[in-house]
Amino acid sequence: MALPGIGNALSFPLPAPGNDIVGEVRQVQTRYEDTFSDLARANGLGYTEMTESNPQVDPWLPGEGTTIILPTRFILPPGPREGIVINLAELRLYYFPKGEQRVITYPLGIGREGWSTPTGNARVIRKQQRPSWYPPESIRREYAAKGDPLPKVVKPGPDNPLGTHAIYLSMAGYLLHGTNKPYGVGMRVSHGCIRLYPEDIAALFDQIAPNTPVRIINEPYKAGWENGRLYVEAHPPLSEQRTREGVNFTPLVRAIIHALGESDQKPDWEAMKQAALGQRGIPVPVTPAVAPTIPSTTPVPHSLMLSESEPSVSESQGR
Repeated sequence: MALPGIGNALSFPLPAPGNDIVGEVRQVQTRYEDTFSDLARANGLGYTEMTESNPQVDPWLPGEGTTIILPTRFILPPGPREGIVINLAELRLYYFPKGEQRVITYPLGIGREGWSTPTGNARVIRKQQRPSWYPPESIRREYAAKGDPLPKVVKPGPDNPLGTHAIYLSMAGYLLHGTNKPYGVGMRVSHGCIRLYPEDIAALFDQIAPNTPVRIINEPYKAGWENGRLYVEAHPPLSEQRTREGVNFTPLVRAIIHALGESDQKPDWEAMKQAALGQRGIPVPVTPAVAPTIPSTTPVPHSLMLSESEPSVSESQGR
């Protein structure tokens, strides 16, 4: 059950002024042979997004006829809606085509612990089809220690981890690229670069021009409005952040306060806490409903409200 978009990407009109949410939560019934990796790729999602939203389901053996939540409803990331915005904690890229009043979003694989993808501002400097890979000396040492030495240059082909397309950034040594192991999209498995499904990088490659701005952020908690009601969307913080900070609601409180601005609405802090503990990656309301001037077409089902008894799901680590 693929959703409308470009390739397998999800494409949405930008919300009206004062609103920050796009898409809707969907559901699908599994076939016997389905896995989360299959369902994720078919629906513009990554593996970890599926496990966050369906914590009680076996990701490799969900079984015949199991109802699976597709978390295809997003609070747009904070900051300017231009160029490319990558949210590491969310394992997701947002692309805002210039002058088109829409957003296209793709799932990502990013650097595993010890090879973390950095945050910061960059720009696209060049693109390359069928790229060669020049593994850094540090990576060659790692592979050699495992008894799998790498050549100085890996030519284009099925053994090249960059896949068929690469978009190089002004952030030295970092790029967006495809992959020869698509199951790693939506996980932390790379040496710091940002990987997309082969079909997604091909679509993005054709749309991106040199000098496109790229902003890389790490925001596990997002807050945004829809029809006068404030929502939060919580993802597990990256493992090194959890190790350093423990259970820390301060970033979520900060995101809510920033989104509230001068609004006199009072957030439901218990709902906020449950969202933070559940970390299911689905926007949930934290202020009361108001009579909207434009009826919402994407309500949050009551079944998606989070309870403190539900376990927190950490991001998948590389293999």
